[in-house]
Amino acid sequence: MLAKSLIILVCVGIITGFVFGIYLIDFKNTTQLVFVEGSSISIVTEKFDFKQDELIQIRIVNSGTTELTFSDSSYGLKITGLSGILMYSPISVQMISTLEPGDEIIFSWDQIKNDGDAVLEGVYKLSAKGLDVQGNTVEKSTTVTIWK
Repeated sequence: MLAKSLIILVCVGIITGFVFGIYLIDFKNTTQLVFVEGSSISIVTEKFDFKQDELIQIRIVNSGTTELTFSDSSYGLKITGLSGILMYSPISVQMISTLEPGDEIIFSWDQIKNDGDAVLEGVYKLSAKGLDVQGNTVEKSTTVTIWK
């Protein structure tokens, strides 16, 4: 009886590990910058894992063939926790900003939240949102992990 339950538990553990591994491969998508025909935006960081207090360079790239328009100077950049709570957005000026195809803008984030506190270790979502020439929303996001 003990041997059967041990075999079943080991098999369940192996299957669970395999499924979780596939999920993590999809979760850590390494193809951040792909140029396409039409409207597209990409968010690119130099790596996915950062130490606490390390400066994070964030590139927002128009990876499509049409001009993108943004409602302010932050280019729609928002950094949230995975729960969706806003942690940081750059100080912006209300002005129309544009990115021509292939153009990019670079932001630096020192891992400080809008309220002045440092972020804790964890996974954070970086997203950018703009409009194409037809008025359609173009949005992209990626994740970074902050470790101690």
